[in-house]
Amino acid sequence: MNLKEKIIKYFEETKLELKKVTWPSKPEIIGSTIVVVVTSILISAFLYVVDTGLSSVVGFLLRQ
Repeated sequence: MNLKEKIIKYFEETKLELKKVTWPSKPEIIGSTIVVVVTSILISAFLYVVDTGLSSVVGFLLRQ
């Protein structure tokens, strides 16, 4: 089997496998996206608060 035949076989098999996939619906995608965005915002806010607090504590300790 030469390289060209292997490549053709690969893409044929890939196409068959993609037909077996259960793709999410539009509402599922929107819901998942909202969860990811909200979670990212919450974690970012938490890390900002912790970083600001620790920076203040370290700054206070270094001034003494």
